[in-house]
Amino acid sequence: MASVKDVARLAGVSLMTVSRALNTPGKLNQETLAKVLQAVETLGYVPSLSARKTRGGHSSGKTIGIFALDTATTPFAVEMLLSMERTSREHGWNVFILNVFEAPPCQKAIELMLSHQPDGIIFSAMQLRRVDIPQVLRSVPLVLGNCVSTETGIACYISDDEDGQYQAVRQALRQGYRRPLCINLPQSSMAWGLRQRGLARALDEAGISAAQLPQFDLPDDDGYQHTLVVLEQQLLAGNGTPPFDLLICGNDRIALVAYQYLLSRGLRIPHDVAVLGFDNMVGVAELFYPPLSTVQLPYYEMGRRAALHLIEGRDDCAIHKIACPLVERDSC
Repeated sequence: MASVKDVARLAGVSLMTVSRALNTPGKLNQETLAKVLQAVETLGYVPSLSARKTRGGHSSGKTIGIFALDTATTPFAVEMLLSMERTSREHGWNVFILNVFEAPPCQKAIELMLSHQPDGIIFSAMQLRRVDIPQVLRSVPLVLGNCVSTETGIACYISDDEDGQYQAVRQALRQGYRRPLCINLPQSSMAWGLRQRGLARALDEAGISAAQLPQFDLPDDDGYQHTLVVLEQQLLAGNGTPPFDLLICGNDRIALVAYQYLLSRGLRIPHDVAVLGFDNMVGVAELFYPPLSTVQLPYYEMGRRAALHLIEGRDDCAIHKIACPLVERDSC
């Protein structure tokens, strides 16, 4: 990464002149300013914001830099960023959020983040996944939110999908449902395997064979219309009567598609078929009619705990699992 000395050397000026060009350009003549700015552009130099603080800028306190992988553009995941910011401010820390669309981040994004010289970095993701973390980012305290590193040695805070699925299905089975049908996330999703283990535990406790349970996986992250195909086939097999009394959905969006289909066929929820979701989409799940029983993805708590990890200077490298509580409403 280019330094202020590199800029001064290329422009043929002093370090003080470079500083003036970046902070008080009106004090320089146009010819000198143009030479400095040309050197900055040529070298791709990014001024250090922390250096500005030491020179009397308005920023104060420590800073957490956040790489937001899709979280800043997703309504129900943005809660994680809000909790990081709120927690940081409550403890007198500042936050710098950088939205990224790939993991690992591109070199330009990494340089921009490091130019702020953060006291700690959080890498957050919209959905549970494994991410590659460049070694250069580990030069400062680092923690992950809703994702885990492909390498060991980095602490992370993730949702406990396995226990969340177990608790939800166990509660539904205790209410008397005995013929579940599952429409799951794609197998490529990291959460798929975790929720399968939770489902198997609940079924085993209820004496239901997991091997005989009808299960269907979405073909990909956008394959929600596959839900209609599965339900249509099931109703045809039952001559119009659903051969299942409980529909376990991989997320609330699958449940939304299922609702529309089941209700269009004159089936009542939960009298004819109970429906169980997963995610508790903010501002959506409670608007289902009847309101959807689902599992809460703990975005807010993951963000809060990740921020505290840096603020409190914790040095563990564990995978911390955050509980996914069941939100009981009227669909199950």
